[in-house]
Amino acid sequence: MSLKLHRMQLPREVFIGNNTLELIGDICKKLGFSKSALVVTGSHTKDVAGQKVMDLLADSGLEVDYVIVTSSTIDDLRTVKEKIKQMQPQIVLGVGGGTKIDVAKLSSSNENIPFISVPTTASHDGISSPLGAIKGFNKPFSVKAQAPMAIVADTGVIMHSPYHFIASGCGDIISKLTAVRDWRLAHNVNREYYGEYADSLALMSAQLLVKNAESIQPRAEEGIRILLEALISSGVAMSIAGSSRPGSGSEHLFSHALDLIAPEHALHGEQCGVGTILMARLHHINWKRIKETLQRVGAATTAEELGVKPEHV
Repeated sequence: MSLKLHRMQLPREVFIGNNTLELIGDICKKLGFSKSALVVTGSHTKDVAGQKVMDLLADSGLEVDYVIVTSSTIDDLRTVKEKIKQMQPQIVLGVGGGTKIDVAKLSSSNENIPFISVPTTASHDGISSPLGAIKGFNKPFSVKAQAPMAIVADTGVIMHSPYHFIASGCGDIISKLTAVRDWRLAHNVNREYYGEYADSLALMSAQLLVKNAESIQPRAEEGIRILLEALISSGVAMSIAGSSRPGSGSEHLFSHALDLIAPEHALHGEQCGVGTILMARLHHINWKRIKETLQRVGAATTAEELGVKPEHV
């Protein structure tokens, strides 16, 4: 029996460490991009890292332009796509949090141009995954785009981002404990494609967090590095699987539901962390250990801590 074609698109280069932004010009040239670049960033993240990235690229001889985005809506995506068509850059760089990286990823993929992920925080695994979240038709949804050609994660920058973004990243990583079980269930019940390697890689990312939870603290560079490695591994697991299955299950649906019904909600990863506690009970796995891990890293574990009212849970 012949198997269906299974394509895996993975990052070619990953740089994690202090002052890695300084390498951005050399990285682009090494990858063959020496003429032009478009930077997708936000008004705040432009000050944090975007302007520095643009200056370094210009110093390396590239023609550089940028687009400021405020959210990941269809309108924002359309704006960036028009800029890409106008400029025709060799490479697109997403500099910022999840919103900026998702818009850069989706717009560049639509225009068949590679992109580089330059996260300014470690709030979720979109920094390395081939999927992008977009808001439209009154609800969020994920779209398959492309994996970043390179990831440049400067721990010196990320370490100084607001800590609740780091806590959100921890919540997103812990969610793999239930996501992989949902994937196995979908395979057993619906004969959905299942890949043991991608499952193991996603699960290892979560186990790495549980093992090193004490290291993840405000301004703790080693803890930030561990979290980044876990987030990047989780995104790669989705690339290997060819879907979001290893990284997103019922706990993510819980988060998406909160986005729709709760006027005031928390960060995506924080909500996924609370959702993981709930779904772990249904899977009969150790939900108390999951809750304790989230508490150790300072992440939310209840609806009240998320700022969500009881009637919306």
